[in-house]
Amino acid sequence: MRWNELVRAALNRSSPSPSPGATGGGEKQKVHPVRDGAGGLQSRDFRCVVSKQMVGILLTVWVRGDLRRFVRRPSVSCVGCGVMGCLGNKGAVSVRFWLRDTSFCFVCCHLASGGREGDEAHRNADAAEILRRTSFPRRHCSSSSPSLATPHKILDHDRVILLGDLNYRISLPEAKTRLLVERHDWKTLLDNDQLRGEVSSEGGTFNGWNEGAITFSPTYKYHRNSDAYYGCAQLGSKGDK
Repeated sequence: MRWNELVRAALNRSSPSPSPGATGGGEKQKVHPVRDGAGGLQSRDFRCVVSKQMVGILLTVWVRGDLRRFVRRPSVSCVGCGVMGCLGNKGAVSVRFWLRDTSFCFVCCHLASGGREGDEAHRNADAAEILRRTSFPRRHCSSSSPSLATPHKILDHDRVILLGDLNYRISLPEAKTRLLVERHDWKTLLDNDQLRGEVSSEGGTFNGWNEGAITFSPTYKYHRNSDAYYGCAQLGSKGDK
């Protein structure tokens, strides 16, 4: 898979090998080496634990080579929430595994789009369906490791990381949103972010979840190879997370 070649090259500081039958007519992809916390380049070998694609949703999980032998019981679950509530243009690809004694679940989502009134409810419904329908095979734990009973649902895992194109918008007029972006007023933007509301409000779809600090401008939608926003009414989305 071409994307995995690019990821491997970025993580391991190598050049991606050309795909079979590839020609020189396509756009060359840039590879940005991963740096450690001190700003130096990572020197460890990273290996792919599992990679799965469903239509346009791709989830690939990598681990340092020295930790690979501690990864156990990898499994994949796909849920489609697109056309007719089942096609894979919307939905999630989820991967779970054990790392030593801790169970991890990564959930890559593509939720319903749209900036009209009521569209947020469709995103919430997609998220609820993903949490409800995603499941992993049950495996009985051994008598020597009773604490390693295999989790069945997403929220049964010790650590859950949810990411992807969540499509939540900023609930402000476009002109005001542009002004706040120019002022770098991230607090006001985040106060009106739909996803932030679902996290912080009691009864929200993601109530109880924790989101990382956001100190960057809205990600949707830039002109290609530019920091200038595309002139569209959907400006203000921080949904690609």
